[in-house]
Amino acid sequence: MDISISFGYETKCYEDEMIQEIFIKAEDYMYKRKLFESSNMRGKTIDTIINTLNEKNKREEQHSVRVAELCELMGKNIGLPKRKIQELKNAGLLHDIGKIAIEENILNKPDRLTEDEYNEIKRHPEIGYRILSTVNEMSEIAKYVLSHHEMWNGEGYPKGIKDIDIPFESRIISIVDAYDAMTSERPYRKALSEEFAIEELKRNSGIQFDPELVNVFIEKVLNK
Repeated sequence: MDISISFGYETKCYEDEMIQEIFIKAEDYMYKRKLFESSNMRGKTIDTIINTLNEKNKREEQHSVRVAELCELMGKNIGLPKRKIQELKNAGLLHDIGKIAIEENILNKPDRLTEDEYNEIKRHPEIGYRILSTVNEMSEIAKYVLSHHEMWNGEGYPKGIKDIDIPFESRIISIVDAYDAMTSERPYRKALSEEFAIEELKRNSGIQFDPELVNVFIEKVLNK
């Protein structure tokens, strides 16, 4: 078992300073330091989780990188500020981090998933949310990850929220994620054509996806 010790210190600079005040300042310093160190440690833990997931499933790593790149292009074409573009890109990269808790044989299954297996996969947005919520700087990204499988008509998961109640960034990730999933090879099928994927996005526009964002993605990002 690893044991950690936190300590704080303060210097008594003036003779008339109360020793109790010195202790209060020292304790305050200790808690601030502890907060920083624990947040930093949680950040390192997330890095470890990402690396473990990537080792588990190389296909997921490549998918997440492509989703991140397409999210960045969407952000630029919409005219988001640089900070929001980076946040969106990071959310795209981390959107499937919750799959770390899903069994490898389900993630890599060469056949279509059973209903039970699909229900297991559906847990990953909430798991990802809980993981990312442990780091203060990722609280917003955690919300986007939680909602990236919600649907425009309210029939998605995990909460069943709809249209503009779904975070804007989650709506973008949803489109990009679906497009890349269709156009890349899956364990149970070959990659589908870009033309087919575009038609599917159009067909599900206003049902699964934000219709305005679908148009932006097709016209501005894919140049179609």
